[in-house]
Amino acid sequence: MVSDRSLEVLRVIVQDYVASREPVGSKSIVDRHSFGVSAATIRNDMAILEEEELIAAPHTSSGRIPTDKGYRVFVDHLADLRPLSAAQRQAIETFLGQSADLDEVLSRSVRLLSQLTHQVALVQYPSLSRARVRHIELVPLSDTRLLSVLITDAGRVEQRVIDLPRPIEEPVLVDLRAGLNAAVIGLSMSEAAAALVATDLAGASGTGPVPQREAADLIRDTLRDQIGANRQDRLVMAGAANLVRTEEDFSGSIYPVLEAIEEQVVLLRLFGEMATDQHGVSVSIGRENAPFGLAETSVLTSGYSSQGGNLARLGVLGPTRMDYSNNMAAVRAVARYLSRLLE
Repeated sequence: MVSDRSLEVLRVIVQDYVASREPVGSKSIVDRHSFGVSAATIRNDMAILEEEELIAAPHTSSGRIPTDKGYRVFVDHLADLRPLSAAQRQAIETFLGQSADLDEVLSRSVRLLSQLTHQVALVQYPSLSRARVRHIELVPLSDTRLLSVLITDAGRVEQRVIDLPRPIEEPVLVDLRAGLNAAVIGLSMSEAAAALVATDLAGASGTGPVPQREAADLIRDTLRDQIGANRQDRLVMAGAANLVRTEEDFSGSIYPVLEAIEEQVVLLRLFGEMATDQHGVSVSIGRENAPFGLAETSVLTSGYSSQGGNLARLGVLGPTRMDYSNNMAAVRAVARYLSRLLE
C-alpha cells in the first residue's frame, strides 16, 4: 500500500523530472521540498514506490525517474489542474475569435494548442453523420469556372472549383442553384448524396441544350464528391517539429512515432477508445498506446461540440515526460472555448 506521503514523493519526482530531465534523488527532494523528514525516510518512500513499479533507476545513479505506471498514478491523483494565466486565456479568445469558418478555427486551434503545450496538437473534425445541408452556392469566377460552396448546419464550409467545358449563362446558373438547394437543403449528408443521384438538374431549366446538361451533370457530380468528403473523419495537426526538440525523451528513433501520427485512422481509433476523467480530459500514457505504435508517447484529449451537436476531440501528443497538469488545463480550455465559438 502506497501512503499519502509516498504519493507526494511520487508527485515531486514527476514534477522535478519533467522540469530537469534528470533522475531525482532523495537528497534533492529533501533540499527542494518541505517534507519535514530525513533523506533516509524519503529513501524508504522511494523504495516502496520502486517496489510498486512507479519509479525506476535508469542507470546506476541513485536518482529515479517515473515509469508509465507512475505517470498514470500521478495523473489519476491530480487534485486540480494548474489554471491558465490571464494572458493565456486572452490569447485563446483573441487568436480563435479571428477565425472566419470551421476550417480556419480548427487550424488556429491546433496551432495555438501546440504553442501553449510545446507538443504535437491534434483536432478531429466534427462528425458530420448528423450534419445537414444548410445552403449551396454557385459563384461564377469566369465564363467557364465556378466556385461550388457547400455549407452545413455544423458551420462547415466546403469549396470546390469547377472547370466547365463551355460557358454557362447566368439564368441557367440561377436555375441550377435553385434546383440544388430545393433538392438537398435540410437533408443529412447521406440523404443529400442520394437526392443528388435522383435529381435531374438540367430539368430545372427545361431539357435545354447539351452544354447545359453537361454543366448540370458536372456540378451535381462535384457536389456529390464534396458531400462524400465531408462524411470522412479526419484530423488537423500542428507542431510536429516539437517531437524533434524532445528527441532525447525517446529511447530510439522518433521516426516510427512520426509515421504513426501520420496514420489518421490509427489516431482516430485511439481517440475513440479514450475515457474521460473527472477533469473532462482523457489521458493515455506510454504502454497504454502500444497497440497504436505509440508506446513512448502520451496522448491528452478533451471533447468539444459543434453547432449541430456533434462531438469531436482535440488534444496533444508528446513524450511521456511532459507537464501533464499544464497540458491538461490547456487542452480543456481550448476545447471549451472552441465549443462556445462553434455553438
